[in-house]
Amino acid sequence: MPAKRKVVDPLEPERHRCARVEMSSNHSRDRGSAMNITTYALDLAKQVFQVHWVEPDTGEIRRKALLRAEVNAFFAQRPPGVVAMEACGSAHHWGRVLRGLGHEVRLVAAQFVRPFVKTNKTDAADAEAIWEASQRPGMRYVALKSEEQPAVLSLHRMRQQCIKVRTMQAHQVRGLLYEFGAVVPKGWRALLAQAVPLLADETRCAVPELVRRQLLTQLEGLRALTRRVTELERQIGSWQRGERECQRIAAVPGVGKLTATAVIATVGDARAYRSGREFAAWLGIVPRQSGTGGRIKLLGISKRGDPYLRTLLIHGARTVLNHQSRADRQLDPWLKGLISRRPKNVVIVALANKMARTIWALLAHGREFDRCWSRAWMPAPALS
Repeated sequence: MPAKRKVVDPLEPERHRCARVEMSSNHSRDRGSAMNITTYALDLAKQVFQVHWVEPDTGEIRRKALLRAEVNAFFAQRPPGVVAMEACGSAHHWGRVLRGLGHEVRLVAAQFVRPFVKTNKTDAADAEAIWEASQRPGMRYVALKSEEQPAVLSLHRMRQQCIKVRTMQAHQVRGLLYEFGAVVPKGWRALLAQAVPLLADETRCAVPELVRRQLLTQLEGLRALTRRVTELERQIGSWQRGERECQRIAAVPGVGKLTATAVIATVGDARAYRSGREFAAWLGIVPRQSGTGGRIKLLGISKRGDPYLRTLLIHGARTVLNHQSRADRQLDPWLKGLISRRPKNVVIVALANKMARTIWALLAHGREFDRCWSRAWMPAPALS
């Protein structure tokens, strides 16, 4: 029978509890050890971290609570092992820190950890669940990002927020002007072009002086947000020109500056995915499957993964289709055959799926994009 754990005195100071190491015997001494390599599960937090591991020699289950300042010292004194963490906030930062101390870092998605939480959700239970999930032979892990990748993603997030705020302010100003009988076309560009002269001339718009100046201030805020978006795009473009992989995948039709940099900053190492279809499935642009009794039904796209990256790919595919659908352009035979039997939105998602697979092939195999590659392998048409 497992040894009884020591009962914690509720009156004991909290700082002494954080330094306690709990131990209990484990009948399976081989679990958690492969060639005497210890697997540590670290539950991240802002102040108090929880560590769970199994001693490879004795098979004892050990748990320890660490303050934030004690994490580096603890893992620096431990022999090199595998540290498993949830892929959550600050996980990539701690992964880089622990990898610098000689440990192998494995990031597990939170959705794969949750089924292993046995009882109530506590820090100790979460750490144990992370340890259990990392022991699964078929577990998929999240690639560790460098310091540069989150920095580029931060620029994308700030740009996305500025665009969202700009759209909100434009809708608000348009709605307020409508209350005073002024109708302005949709779009922030049309709003700046027409609303500013309208408000500047008191004879053209019966807007009270009480709110006129504030509306002009809101419109000036739209200009400031536009300048901020332009500056962020300039920084993203500057980083793209210095990255060889960004330039490689930017040659794919429909992949622009934003998509190329977002893919490189989000994916990292494309070889973490076994195939282009697995990469597309991670982006959520493959059909969901629902089946029983050997009969599988394909539904709409799963919409899993990063919605921002998926949105960029779908918008890029829509641009390619609209560009090739012009009267002076020749539509790709694959797209022409697909659009003849499927709705337009389905064709756009299918093209985004093809773009994702092409991106994976270029990154995983280090190839250059060739527009005539597929045609070179196609058999010559039979002469009638």
